[in-house]
Amino acid sequence: MSTTSYAVLAKARAKYGRHLTDRDYSSIVACQSVAEVMVYLKSHTHFSSALSEVNERDVHRGRLEMLLRQYQFYEFDSLCRYDSSMSEGFSRYVVEKTEVEQIIRFLILLNSNSTEKFIFQFPAYFVKHTSLDINKLANARDYSEFLSALSGSVYYDILKIYKPDRRGMLPVSYMENKLYAYVLGNVFELIKKKAKGTERKELLQMFYTINDYTIFSKILRLKKYYNLSPEVIKTNLIPEYSDLNAKMIDRMCAAESSAEVFRIMQSKGCGRLINKIGYTYASDISPRVQYRMAKKYIHFSDNPSVVMISYMFLAETELTNVISMIEGIRYQLDKSIIQSLIIR
Repeated sequence: MSTTSYAVLAKARAKYGRHLTDRDYSSIVACQSVAEVMVYLKSHTHFSSALSEVNERDVHRGRLEMLLRQYQFYEFDSLCRYDSSMSEGFSRYVVEKTEVEQIIRFLILLNSNSTEKFIFQFPAYFVKHTSLDINKLANARDYSEFLSALSGSVYYDILKIYKPDRRGMLPVSYMENKLYAYVLGNVFELIKKKAKGTERKELLQMFYTINDYTIFSKILRLKKYYNLSPEVIKTNLIPEYSDLNAKMIDRMCAAESSAEVFRIMQSKGCGRLINKIGYTYASDISPRVQYRMAKKYIHFSDNPSVVMISYMFLAETELTNVISMIEGIRYQLDKSIIQSLIIR
């Protein structure tokens, strides 16, 4: 292992070493207000540097969340600056994933005629990291103007085939699927081109398993809440980056009940993780599997790129936990409910 590669591995593990503990989570859940949460994060956790200039008396939930997301983005960016063979590719992955999240958010607002809200929730720190014309996008008021704002980007080529229906509604689910397929495709191309041996095997296993469970969760959701046909469900999946075979996906899509979908998934090796992760809601399963795999690899992998992406996944989970706790405290949910939302 080169000195640079060792530095990436050591840096990622050092950052993970500062993660929130069970005691931190219990202390945050015990807070009575968003201001109290901010005081705790500022005084007792690694988020302190992100909040050092913020006065807890003036804190707003939206601003607190933005500061935490900004902090996380720059943590990832600093890690990707190390000159390893995979760092540049994972840096691109972080940027593309953020771009896609913002595009999807805009499309949802466009469907509800609320595009004026876009700029107020846009992560300002991200502007200098993207080639998208954010001002033009923020000022778009219809789908034609939206596409014009994306002109010259790969996202324009992906989305130009779609049109609003007679009610003016866009098929956001299909569009989301195509956008994430693009992001995943780039990750798999990176892994297959630059990774070798156990590094390649571990990275592929991680991303395949994560997408396997994303497919499983999406099938459950589309059947339960939208009662879609098997054919329509399949168009909302990304099977080309999954370890699930076509027959198994067909069986889950055609299943008569959620229990049957579970049984089919658990008949495969990776599906047996369901019984080990301790979930409260079916929607928890995919992020809990991702967390479990990342925690395993950050401790036991000797491959810098695997440890780096594992740290990113763990940090994302931690931030999701913090935001869930902030929301729960803000809306005065029962402490036991807030605890059940924490992934660990």
